[in-house]
Amino acid sequence: MTDVPPLTTGDTGPENARCGFVSLVGSPNAGKSTLLNALVGAKISIVTPKAQTTRARTLGIAMSGEAQIVLVDTPGIFSGAKRRLERSMISAAWDSTQDVDAILYLIDARKGLNAEQEAILEGLAKAKAPLLLVLNKVDLVERPKLLDLAKTINERVHFAATFMVSALSGSGVKDLLQDLAKRVPAGPWHYPEDQLADTSLRLIAAELTREQLFLQLQDELPYALVVQTDQWQERPDGSVRIEQTITLERPGQKMIVIGANGQKIKAIGQAARREMMKHFERTVHLFLHVKVRENWTEDRSIYSAIGLNFKA
Repeated sequence: MTDVPPLTTGDTGPENARCGFVSLVGSPNAGKSTLLNALVGAKISIVTPKAQTTRARTLGIAMSGEAQIVLVDTPGIFSGAKRRLERSMISAAWDSTQDVDAILYLIDARKGLNAEQEAILEGLAKAKAPLLLVLNKVDLVERPKLLDLAKTINERVHFAATFMVSALSGSGVKDLLQDLAKRVPAGPWHYPEDQLADTSLRLIAAELTREQLFLQLQDELPYALVVQTDQWQERPDGSVRIEQTITLERPGQKMIVIGANGQKIKAIGQAARREMMKHFERTVHLFLHVKVRENWTEDRSIYSAIGLNFKA
């Protein structure tokens, strides 16, 4: 897997090519990243059981026949954001609904409608692109309840179509993909046919490490850190040496990340390295560094590095 190559004349697709952009929006833990991965057919966006895992927009590229669908995974939308990082994440989600060909509103069917979902629906009602309702995790909900939920939501806001899927098992995903292929406009592909994402390798590597930090640390700590890839060095034997820095907000957090005798950071590094080797299909030499930088969430350069706008 290599960095995003520029399109050449032969990469624009067949004569009847179609291509367009589709945004995925919803509340935290609705399953947007899982659905993105299922539609693309590969792991493009990191997934953890914790809410607000996705921080910035992630572009995944799905193919269906002659259609190329560029999917925009977004941070979860929620109310009451207090920190600048949270406000920037929510802004990125709403920004993704501009200038797209369709918007998928994904909802956890088990949770149904609540005040947070109502607020999202109010925002979506102002969108110009066609709206598609996707009820996720339907394998965990009785069908009568699903039908009632779909009816209630469609009474609030007009949706061009409604889909019932299980992003985790893949049920219903193929039907959704085929529908999206019909909705994107005729036109040349934006990416080569075999490209799965529009994200730099450095950022993918940082996200894979952050995924392990989410999975292996206490509930609140992962939200107080950022991972940046400082060096990406290609080696003659085909392997890659990656150096990353994990930046924390407070000194007391450092020992939690490192762990007794360095065991925690070692386990995180080993797990992240395994994921990178699977993703990049090559040997990876990973070196992690931990530092403390109070108020890093007020640093504009970090927002730029992780793909977010610095919001007031």
